[in-house]
Amino acid sequence: MQAHTSPAQAAIEIEALREQLHHHAHRYYVLDEPQIPDAEYDKLFQALQALEATYPELLTVDSPTQRVGAKPLASATTVRHAAPMLSIRTETDTEATGAQAFDARIRRELSLVETDPPVEYVAELKFDGLAMSLRFESGVLVQAATRGDGEAGEVVTQNIRTMGQIPLRLKTGADVLPVPPVLEVRGEVYMRRDHFEALNERQRQKIAAGAKGERTFVNPRNAAAGAVRQLDPAIAAQRPLSFFAYGLGEITPADQGGPDFQTHYELLQTLKAWGFPVAVQTQCVQGASELIAFHQAIAITRDSLPFDIDGVVYKVNSLALQRQLGFVSREPRWAVAHKYPAQEQLTTVLAIDIQVGRTGKLTPVAKLAPVFVGGVTVTNATLHNEDEARRKDVRVGDTVIVRRAGDVIPEVVGVLLEKRTDDLLQAPQFTMPRICPVCNSVAVREEGEADYRCTGGLFCGAQRKQAILHFAQRRAVEVEGLGDKLVEQLVDADIIKTVPDLYRLGLLALANLDRMAEKSAQNLLEALQKSKQTTLPRFLFGLGIRHVGEATAKALARHFGKLDSIMDASMAHLLEVADVGPIVALSLRTFFDQAHNREVVEQLRQPEPDGCGVTWEEGEPALRVPKPLTGKTFVLTGTFPTLSRDQAKDLLEAAGAKVAGSVSKKTDFVVAGAEVGSKLEKAQTLGVAVLDEVGMLAMLAAPVSATEQVTL
Repeated sequence: MQAHTSPAQAAIEIEALREQLHHHAHRYYVLDEPQIPDAEYDKLFQALQALEATYPELLTVDSPTQRVGAKPLASATTVRHAAPMLSIRTETDTEATGAQAFDARIRRELSLVETDPPVEYVAELKFDGLAMSLRFESGVLVQAATRGDGEAGEVVTQNIRTMGQIPLRLKTGADVLPVPPVLEVRGEVYMRRDHFEALNERQRQKIAAGAKGERTFVNPRNAAAGAVRQLDPAIAAQRPLSFFAYGLGEITPADQGGPDFQTHYELLQTLKAWGFPVAVQTQCVQGASELIAFHQAIAITRDSLPFDIDGVVYKVNSLALQRQLGFVSREPRWAVAHKYPAQEQLTTVLAIDIQVGRTGKLTPVAKLAPVFVGGVTVTNATLHNEDEARRKDVRVGDTVIVRRAGDVIPEVVGVLLEKRTDDLLQAPQFTMPRICPVCNSVAVREEGEADYRCTGGLFCGAQRKQAILHFAQRRAVEVEGLGDKLVEQLVDADIIKTVPDLYRLGLLALANLDRMAEKSAQNLLEALQKSKQTTLPRFLFGLGIRHVGEATAKALARHFGKLDSIMDASMAHLLEVADVGPIVALSLRTFFDQAHNREVVEQLRQPEPDGCGVTWEEGEPALRVPKPLTGKTFVLTGTFPTLSRDQAKDLLEAAGAKVAGSVSKKTDFVVAGAEVGSKLEKAQTLGVAVLDEVGMLAMLAAPVSATEQVTL
């Protein structure tokens, strides 16, 4: 905070901060349309607190620091809370200093000395949802109200009644404390992450179908708040909400028939017995060291929780000590919220770059003004794809909300449109380039897909590791001993740039690699030499053409006979192949239309010494006797007596059959060996014929009528 030369200068800054806080509190609490992350609001609030502490004569009763929150919606029915719903003081320091400071403050307030035993606390999760007060009379839910401004909130009883987690009548019985005549339970309404994603997917489908007035939600908290405050309970019931109880409001006193709780933990366990969900992570702990351990343990598991939290809460366990400690201003002395590093922050988009993945996927990435979020400094955030970037309407220069949770890649959540300048309003929306920024090959988006992909797979520098590994795999040309780590070394050392460079490797270059002895280098060179004798289907599969698997490569080789015929085939000719549809045909045509890809193929098959010398036998397309199993689909499961799974697959495909990986209604036969899995059970359920190895071999030997000739 900068120094102020006069109260007048401070008064101007205080008034500006109050205006901002009033505005954002209204957007958050009243309209359910937050414009800034919680961390940004906290910064403004703390700045105002500091100024008012320095100039107490400027403190007024209408300051945001003197009240809990904003007023409820004027159009909603409101109710005054019998016991105010106060907020809790927030610590944002590290786990050590934040917990230690709270414990030291409690011990000081209680006049405890070093030799006194540690204070017992209850450590809970700080849920990121909507605070709720549930009023029960004679054990029956009669009213639900939001927090509102802490003194009065909106009545949302009908919506809360739609939530299965909240009991309409409390449990009773011999092993449960009697329910008091009046009981107000305080807790949090929230939305699970998986439920939130499902809700947003439904919203996107509605928008795509042309529904008016529909929108997706920024985060689960925003979605939960919107659902609770729906005027129509039928709509609220369609939104999956959850609830955790964590405290009490008004309750019948013990001397009038109410329970005589001694500790906060006892209170929580009783709420659980009455039928309320209580977070299983809640613990009783002793002193600062165990508070620190709890904070650290939850931090480790935070991202694996099915719901969002933004911190933990520490409360003195003894209710007698809570009463002794009392309250200060708007906060209880006996509790504190200890937040984790913010997972959402504001920053500015400096540029939008295109990142090319190892499989050729093009991803737009926002280059950001550095911002500390989720515990790290973030400078890049994914925009996922063109549709998402355009839906969020992210433009260079925009102020955006960036989110990072744990190890998840940072993403742009949304744009603050009110901060967009006139120049940006006139700027065009983001459009994905149609050329790969790495190799200048054409980038295409296939029908029904969200992503654009580079078509220069054999040439593109971003895809070289994946291309080399695919080409060298066992089912392709097979270079024994060429694994992930070795390819990574060769590419990172710039020894290999494209697939043909494999066949130009020398003994000296290999032997100088980390963990590569001369004998290992020699073995690899021999494996490369051996791989030069291959088959057309293996070579074609090894090129890594999108959608061209082993079966398709074999079908193409059988149909055309020669690689040149495949490379020059029109879409119409490609579609004549039994295993080729429009998507595969387009992928083939696009791949071979790229000069880069053709050049790599030519280098590979050109004779030595100018080329790599990869060879295979080629044939001519001709009329042939049809295969005995043409048109039949097989599935293999278990271990066979004499054949490996690959050998069985090769025999079946050579006989014209298609070998699938899973059983369906379209499966004709399942070939089962020993140690079968669930595929056999599914085949029996569907009534699919089951063979053993002997039965399969008999089918392979069956003759086909000589009149049933087809062109292959």
